[in-house]
Amino acid sequence: MAAGLDPRLPVLVGAGQITQRVRDGDPTLEPAELMAEALRRAEDDSGASGVLAAADSIQVVGEVSAMYPDPGALVAERIGATPRETVKAVMGGSWMGWMLNHAAADIQAGRADVVLLTGGEAWVSAVQARRQGRQLGWATQPDGTEPTRIVGDEAPLLSSTENARGLLMPVQVYPLFEIAVRATEGEAPEAHRRRIGELYERFAAVASENPYAWRRTPYTAEEIITPSPSNRWIGYPYTKLLVSNQNVDQGAGLILCSVAKAEALGIPRDGWIFLHGAADAHDHWYVSNRSDLHSSPAMRVAGRAALDLAGLGVDELAHVDLYSCFPAAVQIGATELGLGLDRQLTVTGGMAFAGGPWNNYTMHGIATMAGVLRDDPGSYGLCSANGGFITEHSFCVYSTEPPRAGAFRHAEPQDEVDALPRRDLVDDHDGPVEVESYTVMFDRDGNPTNGIVAGLTPGGQRTWCGTEDADAMAELMADECVGRKATRNADGRVELA
Repeated sequence: MAAGLDPRLPVLVGAGQITQRVRDGDPTLEPAELMAEALRRAEDDSGASGVLAAADSIQVVGEVSAMYPDPGALVAERIGATPRETVKAVMGGSWMGWMLNHAAADIQAGRADVVLLTGGEAWVSAVQARRQGRQLGWATQPDGTEPTRIVGDEAPLLSSTENARGLLMPVQVYPLFEIAVRATEGEAPEAHRRRIGELYERFAAVASENPYAWRRTPYTAEEIITPSPSNRWIGYPYTKLLVSNQNVDQGAGLILCSVAKAEALGIPRDGWIFLHGAADAHDHWYVSNRSDLHSSPAMRVAGRAALDLAGLGVDELAHVDLYSCFPAAVQIGATELGLGLDRQLTVTGGMAFAGGPWNNYTMHGIATMAGVLRDDPGSYGLCSANGGFITEHSFCVYSTEPPRAGAFRHAEPQDEVDALPRRDLVDDHDGPVEVESYTVMFDRDGNPTNGIVAGLTPGGQRTWCGTEDADAMAELMADECVGRKATRNADGRVELA
């Protein structure tokens, strides 16, 4: 046994990634094969053979492009594994982090020895085939096929009231967070857009050096924030290059095992990545009930817990990969963890450039982090995961060095988050409001379609309202409107004072 190490310590021993660049009509790998190939690469990365065949559990994030009932079973067939369980997560960007944290806890507790985690999307291939009327011929499974276990909560992440007021998708909600962040920082609109452009310029520079990144162009801040036919407005203040790019074909795979099993399988010690501290928590479930739109108490509480369990201060983190579906998620995450926005906050290049394969980005971040830490032995790295609307969060700290506590430690400090203040939502308010945040949405031709406004009533309740008036939408984009007085009509229309 490696000197002084707990034989139950979980270690990440292999990481693999694949990016499939396709042209119309080319043969392509389906998602199950992307996952299998990523795991084969992870086994090669481990430096040993027979690792995949030793799997106790194959765990897969909820894939969108194929929607297999039991993707773990398809992967097992392809890699020659006979696991005791196959696991599938529900939709959500946080579940990869959650599954990894819990798999590590299972290994530490002796409930598993080898866990394979994987995910794959072939969204570009699926879209091209649908456009051309081609059948993909992807694997199917018999009716009634189910994984051994499903993890996650499929409860709607937005309420019916929020839906009725135009909050349906992340592109309608995250701009509201962005404007709230801007107002809290006291930045002028154009200065703020320039700053998030510079943040994402640094992300694009990382992606340009990442062989698995979907976009490898080192975009400038000016190119990122300037609307154009190829970089259209999505939802003010975001252009296309400021939002996650799900139009990718990508797969990733990770191999976790115990120290004892790693040694038994002959996996060389110099490639091991130790998991130190991890935590999971979610914010108040509906955006409407959060105390403000510029912070994340769950990020703060869970991020602090992960670092405390690892015995580290935030200044000891040499490498960070923050979930980056939108700039607001990066900024809020950095603020809650105490990280400066002037430092590099990604190892992949982020979801706009490296790629945002629906629910599986976090696995690419962890796989890339493994290589970064091997190249910088003894340093510490943190990866985060975010699901929903700054809703569900996972954090984990990694290093080539064993944990200071001698064991992997994991927490779920949900009670602390649940005890924090929340707002009431009213939908029948007719009268004065103060503008809390807002956005303007655009169609694919670059035309503004509607404005969405978060308002606070004189009693401090939150209410949603909107406008389709061209002059009002232009005013929302031209000036700082947070704090402005307005009137909400009972039907949800808003009129700026």
